[in-house]
Amino acid sequence: MSILNIGTRALQANQIALQTTGNNIANVNTAGYSRQSVVLNTVAGQFSGGGYVGKGVEVKTILRNFSSFLTRQATLASATQNADVARSSKLNQLQDIFSGGSTGLGAAVSDMMNAFSDVASAPTDLTARTVALTRVDETAGRFRSASQALDDLMTGVQQELSQKADAINTLAHNIADVNQEIARAQGSGQPPNDLLDRRDQLVRELNQYVQTTSIPADDGTVGIFLAGSQPLVLGTTVSPVSIVNDDFGDPLKSKLAMTRDGQQILLDENALGGGEVSGLLRFQNTDLAEGRNLLGRLTMAITTEMNTQHALGLDLDGNAGGPLFTTVNLNTTANIRAPEAPAKLNSNPLVQITMTITDSTQLAASDYTLNFNSATTGTITRLSDGKVTNFTQTLPSTTLATVDGIRFDMPSSTLATPQTPAVGDRFLIKPFSTSASNVARVFSTPRQLAVASPIAGAMGTTNKGSLQQVSLTALSNNQSATPHAAITLTFAVNATTGAVTYTRSDDTGLPPTAFAFNPNTAITSADWSLKLSGTPKTGDTFTVVDIKDPAYKLDLKLNGGNATSMMNLRDKPMFDGAVMTDGYASAISQIGIRTQSASYSATVSSSIAANLEKDRTAVSGVNLDEEAAKLIQYQQAYQASAKMIQIAQNIFDTLIQGLGR
Repeated sequence: MSILNIGTRALQANQIALQTTGNNIANVNTAGYSRQSVVLNTVAGQFSGGGYVGKGVEVKTILRNFSSFLTRQATLASATQNADVARSSKLNQLQDIFSGGSTGLGAAVSDMMNAFSDVASAPTDLTARTVALTRVDETAGRFRSASQALDDLMTGVQQELSQKADAINTLAHNIADVNQEIARAQGSGQPPNDLLDRRDQLVRELNQYVQTTSIPADDGTVGIFLAGSQPLVLGTTVSPVSIVNDDFGDPLKSKLAMTRDGQQILLDENALGGGEVSGLLRFQNTDLAEGRNLLGRLTMAITTEMNTQHALGLDLDGNAGGPLFTTVNLNTTANIRAPEAPAKLNSNPLVQITMTITDSTQLAASDYTLNFNSATTGTITRLSDGKVTNFTQTLPSTTLATVDGIRFDMPSSTLATPQTPAVGDRFLIKPFSTSASNVARVFSTPRQLAVASPIAGAMGTTNKGSLQQVSLTALSNNQSATPHAAITLTFAVNATTGAVTYTRSDDTGLPPTAFAFNPNTAITSADWSLKLSGTPKTGDTFTVVDIKDPAYKLDLKLNGGNATSMMNLRDKPMFDGAVMTDGYASAISQIGIRTQSASYSATVSSSIAANLEKDRTAVSGVNLDEEAAKLIQYQQAYQASAKMIQIAQNIFDTLIQGLGR
């Protein structure tokens, strides 16, 4: 082998090395580019009598500096980061809806309750009544505004999910196309580095939206799988994804679905892992659902309690109070999954579940699922924490069970064609999902504000003890032309023991029953509840009378007893033990805890993703200083190779000239 051939090979090898280094420098800012290195190989020497004579150098391959482990780790960390950041961002928007301060819903509720204090002090003051009605209207308006804001946030999330599903499909098709090109290039015997980089970058971009698992095939292609085992890309075949309603057909909850061989497969949200789609689905199906339930429960409980109490009062014209807010009904929407076809949803109007509030102070901010184990037995599951309540329907009763202050009934036996549930039938119950959307003030005339109590208390004119009225609350408002009979409590003190007892005028027993008197303990009838304090003397009396009874000459227009009762609702325990005016603060707290936790997760996952990406780029990234040094190295080698060729040419010329003589 001549020195000319050795020089030529060296020149070509170093030229390729220079090109590769220049390509690295050119792609220093190209996303997904992996640094390439020329692998040089010594050409096998030629044997001669004096030993093996070298035949120069050749390029064995262009090596792609790449760590599959680090790339996979960085990709997974990036998917987790995107999920956490997407959820955290939406939770911040949800937190803005549940804002505090003077413009928040909590302030509106407090202002409304406090406005009844002025009415209680001056029942005939139309200005005070007008202010109270204005506060009622403002509270209803803020309920509606918050509900609309939740709907707008839901719409935005659904649009984002749809767009990201389209992006997933586009990336999946691009990966399939690159798979095809890589498979074709496999026959060359050399790795198609640029195509491999492009595919890895597409996979990284795909994991921004949804976490994937990549499994290589023998033909050089990779299979991309979602939710553990569902193939998104197999070779050059793509199974497109879409955003659909969940398996109950609930329009407020979404799932990622894959279409394969004409069949739609719902992917388990918990198996999706990371990616923006996973984060948004978790926000929509869990966080936003809780926010909607918190708002719905707040609306339902407050309006129900206020309406109930207002109905126990009398307006300026002596009429019984009607609803203060429009009646907010529990959302009875429910979908059933047929047991004979688990993949098919059927809406069956013959099997119905109805709900009735039995205690608004026990309401839980949650959806429920109802599962039938037989026609009359099953379970009710509270989805917020998974608590299960078993039920057995005792026919002909329609009641299944009472859970969290809600009675669940199945009145299908009243239908013309009754149908009993089958084993495996399931219902989704969403009591509060629409509670706040249409709430409003019912009337605007201040005279209709029912702030007078239908009953009043009268101390005996000859009382000698320290008996005092603490509270007198109406439990019913049965208005009739004839006033209700007055009920008088007559007290007696045992001269020996000092024990205080009382008898009631509505007790027809002979002798009437003597009840022990305990100060500040409720004394009740069907129509009222009374609390007294102090120490009465024998013969002292207290009479509960109908405020319209002419015998007592009471002016209902000057009575603000029901306004006081409405004002006192602010201190009634209602929301997981919190009083009415603190109910909104409790909702803010629950949303705030979620937001803070999500923000922390996003910070941690972002830090982990940044560190892993730094580790990956340490292997695959381009270092300009290193490449500049290589340029000088390969330039000098190239120049030396050229010099070798020049020397070989000179020797050859000298030899030719010598032979010419």
